[in-house]
Amino acid sequence: MVDHPPALAPAAAQALAERVARGMYARDSASQALGMRIVRVAPGHAELAMAVRPDMLNGHAICHGGFIFTLADSAFAFACNSYNLTTVASGCAIDFLAPARAADVLTAIAQERSAAGRTGVYDIEVVNQRGERIALFRGKSYRIKGHVIDDSPA
Repeated sequence: MVDHPPALAPAAAQALAERVARGMYARDSASQALGMRIVRVAPGHAELAMAVRPDMLNGHAICHGGFIFTLADSAFAFACNSYNLTTVASGCAIDFLAPARAADVLTAIAQERSAAGRTGVYDIEVVNQRGERIALFRGKSYRIKGHVIDDSPA
C-alpha cells in the first residue's frame, strides 16, 4: 500500500507543516548546534538560515563545503517531512557555485519538485544575504513508516 500525504485544506496543511517543523527542530541537535534557524515552512517547502562563523572556515578562509551541505540537507529534511510522514534521504548531490565567507548569512530554500508514492525529489538553492547563489542541492527522499510528531487532537 502506498502512503500518500493526507489531503488537507491549505490552512490545515500549513499549520501541520509548522507543527512538524517545531517538533523536528526541538530534536535536531545538529541544526541547532550550527545555529540554523527556520525562516519559513510550508507543505513541501522549507527555508533555513545559518550565519557562517569563523569556526566554519576551511584552510582557504571560506566556508567548508560540509557546512553548506548540512544546511541544504537540513532544509531538505524539513521540506520532505512537512506532511508529518517520516521521510529520509535516499540520495543527494550538491554543486558548489561560489564561496561563502565569514559573517555571510546563508539561506537554503527547499522546494518539492515531485512526490509520487513513497519517493520525492527536492531542489535546494543556497544563497547568501546578497541573493548570490552559493550552491545547488538535489535530494531524493523515501517515506518510511511512522509520523514525525504525534498529531492527535489535544
